[in-house]
This record gives sequence, C-alpha cells and structure tokens, in this order.
Amino acid sequence: MSSGAGPGGRFTPAALTAVLERLCAPLGLAHRDARLVKFTSNAVFDLPGDRVVVRIVGSMALRHRAEKVVRVARWLAAHDVPAVRLVEEFPQPLAVGGHLATIWHTVPSDGPPVDGRDLGELLRRIHALPEPPFRLPRWSPLDDVRKRIADAEELSDPDRAFLEERLALLESRVADLATALPEGVLHGDAHLGNLIPSPDGPVICDFDSTSVGPREWDLSTLPVGVARFGHPAAWYRQLAGVYGFDVTRWPGFPVLRDVRELKLTTSVLPILRSHPDVRGELRRRLAALRAGDTATPWTPYR
Repeated sequence: MSSGAGPGGRFTPAALTAVLERLCAPLGLAHRDARLVKFTSNAVFDLPGDRVVVRIVGSMALRHRAEKVVRVARWLAAHDVPAVRLVEEFPQPLAVGGHLATIWHTVPSDGPPVDGRDLGELLRRIHALPEPPFRLPRWSPLDDVRKRIADAEELSDPDRAFLEERLALLESRVADLATALPEGVLHGDAHLGNLIPSPDGPVICDFDSTSVGPREWDLSTLPVGVARFGHPAAWYRQLAGVYGFDVTRWPGFPVLRDVRELKLTTSVLPILRSHPDVRGELRRRLAALRAGDTATPWTPYR
C-alpha cells in the first residue's frame, strides 16, 4: 500500500477529539460528553450539553467546501426551508490548526420516520427557490473523487490505476449527458440519511455537494440506495410520484448511477488508515465496480 500518513493516520478519533477540544475551549462549549456520530467525509460530533453539532472536514483536499456550506445554510434559512441551522453566535467556518469546522443547532430526531415523499417534497421546494445571491459551483460530481484519490491515506497501485481509469471514463460520459429537466440549484447528496425526522417535520442537512446542474442528479440517489443498500423500493416510487419525474426511465440514469457508485466507493479514501474498519467494505465495492456488478448489496460505511 502507498500512503501519505503515519501508521495511525491523520484523522483517527483521538486526533479529531483533540481538534474538537481545541475548538470548544475558547468558545465555552463542553466537549467532554461529545459523541462521534459519523466519521466518513466529515467527523460529526454531538455535544448534548450545549445542544450543538460540530462538523470537522475530514479531508484536507475538501476544505474549500466549508465556506460554501455556510452560505447555503444561510440562504436556505432566509427562505424558511426546513434545514439545519448554524449557530450564528460563532464565526463560521472556524479554523482549528489545519482543520475547518462548522457548528450547528441540534435537531431532535424523534419525529415520524421519513420516506420518499418527504424527500420529494423538500427537493421540489429547493429546486423552486430563486437563484442565490452568491455564486455556487458548477455541478462537477467527479471533482471530489479526484481529490479523494489524491488525498488517500493508503491505496494500492492497482486500485489507484483502476479508479483513475474509471474516473476518466465517467468524465467523458458525463460530458455527453443530455438532460431532460431544467438545470438549477441542487442539494447534491439527496438521500434519506440527510433528512432528520424532527417532531416538526423533516429537516434537510449536509450541503457539501450543493451546486448548479441537472436536477436529475438529486433524483438519482434514492434508486441507487434501493439497489445497493436495500432501501424499500416504495421509497423511490414515492419520490418519483411526488416530484413528477421517474429518473430511472430516463436514458441518462445509468451514467448518474455509475457516478454515484464511484463517489460512494471513494468517500473513505482520505481516512482509510485512520478508520481501518471500512477496508473490507471498500474492497467489496471495488470488486463490484471492476466486475460491472450493479446489484450486489453494499453495507454503509460506519
């Protein structure tokens, strides 16, 4: 394996907890009862005593997204979209050494379970918003894949070569894509895991991939989840019914499916040594991509 980190990696839970402590101390936040609730592209800590959530960017190559996330969150708040809200008493994003972090109000998750209808309604609402007063990046879904490959903590030469070849192939297919829906603002990572079931209704989160591009992209995530993660097929039928468009019947869907699967596979590369428990699942996904297998179930990275 080639690597760009020491044996323990750059983003171990211990290293990230140290970053959290440095962040919290001057802000008066209690970090001692913090709980690491997610650790893939970002490290997400819940601080129950302060009722806030801290997100620390988990890849140095993706630090540039933090400022955009802040702008998108404020834009959605200005339009009363049910989305997570920043803790505005702190400057956002916050720099801690070489890391960037954002702080959010905790949203209770004890409301009714979310389904495809909820996602469809929120996407219709976001897609109908007027253009934001700031510039969003153009949809370029494979840019972060390239950055993750370059920033991988460890990656064998054959795996790197395969991923780079697949990346180049999909870039050419995306460039030739003819869309059916009008372009506009995209959430960018529209799946039910990014909806929080609050008592007041679903709340959307995670704006790392927000951009301007084809609306089909936001609709293509859920059917991939049905195929790979065993999500109920009814969820996708609900989404298509509420939104009024079945992306799986559109000729360009296989391209978006393949792009999405490559993104899902490579998301852990920058933390692979720091979070070795994901290695088995990464190997399983790489094997499926190499074999052209679009049906074998995957297990979410934890």
